[in-house]
Amino acid sequence: MSRLMMLELANPWWLVMAPIVAITPWLRRGVKVRLAALSEVRHRGGLRSLLGRLPPLLASLGLMALTVALARPQLVDRERVLEREGIDIQIALDTSGSMEAEDFVIGGRSANRLDVSKAVIAKFIEGRPDDRVGLVLFGEEAFTQVPLTLDHQAVIGMLSEVEIGMAGSRATAIGDAIAIAGRPLKDLEAESRVMILLTDGHNNAGHVDPVVAAKAADTLGVRIYTIGVGSKDGGRGGGLMGLFRSRRSDLDEPMLRNIAEQTKARYFRAADTAALAEVYATIDALEKTTAEAKVYVHRDEQFHLIAVIGMVLLMLSSVLGETVLRRLP
Repeated sequence: MSRLMMLELANPWWLVMAPIVAITPWLRRGVKVRLAALSEVRHRGGLRSLLGRLPPLLASLGLMALTVALARPQLVDRERVLEREGIDIQIALDTSGSMEAEDFVIGGRSANRLDVSKAVIAKFIEGRPDDRVGLVLFGEEAFTQVPLTLDHQAVIGMLSEVEIGMAGSRATAIGDAIAIAGRPLKDLEAESRVMILLTDGHNNAGHVDPVVAAKAADTLGVRIYTIGVGSKDGGRGGGLMGLFRSRRSDLDEPMLRNIAEQTKARYFRAADTAALAEVYATIDALEKTTAEAKVYVHRDEQFHLIAVIGMVLLMLSSVLGETVLRRLP
């Protein structure tokens, strides 16, 4: 919400008359009387002569004030209210042992899939200030790490603490992750509900079939964007022993593609850091938060006092001109 207060004129074209009305009183100064004596000429430059110019001056100021009043100065208060319809976004992140493979690069140095995913997800969350975001972790089991919230700093803080094996390291329960991430979305009234599921494996644990879970999510209006991470050769493992051990890629792309298609979303493959960043940029562009700006305008008329001042000046000019400062022929 932003507010802007300005002084505006409702009828500014009246100001065109200002120069004309300003000189009008000076055009009616009456008949000038010729004086015969030099002593009389000296008296003409005295105080009374100077005061004699006061009535037309007051009349000029009064007419100008009335002209400004006719222009209707207004104190305008504009209040701009931006109303946003946020999106509910559940992020399901694989923390199984295979996410330890170091086939990604950050800052010119090799990094494992989980660390790169966490960095890209954090940047994605920072770019969605109006959306509620939740975090679900999965491996052998699945659980909610952070419920849907607008406190993005809390989500990013918890995300930074995620480690390999937090949900079990020996298997991947993709179906359970979809079921758990989709559960809170069914009770919410957001205009759009989205799930982003990132994994480098296939479903080999849990109690829920991933495709069945995806169909259930579709009935709730949830779109599931699936992301398969990892290079084609699987990369080497993390840690010292990773120098001598490579990890075979067992990514089930057909399943991930099927999940996305069931929910009218898309599947992405991210084989390196740049590709993963591009995936989240694409999702960010596809899922736009709707915004509507409303402007409320309050106008406070300011011409009343100016009009009163103008009338008083004209009356004072008339009274002085007809009494103490009256010019005699």
